[in-house]
Amino acid sequence: MTDGQGALAGVRVLDFSRVLAGPLCTMMLGDLGADVIKVEHPVRGDDTREWGPPWFNTGEEAQSAYFVSVNRNKRSLTLNLKTDTGQALARQLAARSQVVIENFRRGQMAEFGLGYETLRPANPGLV
Repeated sequence: MTDGQGALAGVRVLDFSRVLAGPLCTMMLGDLGADVIKVEHPVRGDDTREWGPPWFNTGEEAQSAYFVSVNRNKRSLTLNLKTDTGQALARQLAARSQVVIENFRRGQMAEFGLGYETLRPANPGLV
């Protein structure tokens, strides 16, 4: 995680992305000082956590080098976006964020009740 310095210090990014394009984007925002909160699947996490080799560390400490490389400078939590509780927590986080990034299939966030039009009233400045 960054030390609170950088061009984007004070900006919170809520990251629902996975695999490559979204995580790479939010990695760069984190590198510039943004506080990035990565939301992962409650059971398996991000799909790329299992992608290897190469591995970072060995044995029980082994992690996908791919996952580690594009998810640096982020905090992570798991939410089940298919539940009312998970959706409510996601809305609370979005209300306290400046940016939301996701790369689900078109319309998936709206199906979760987390589309832009749903989130915007609680946070008109949301991007």
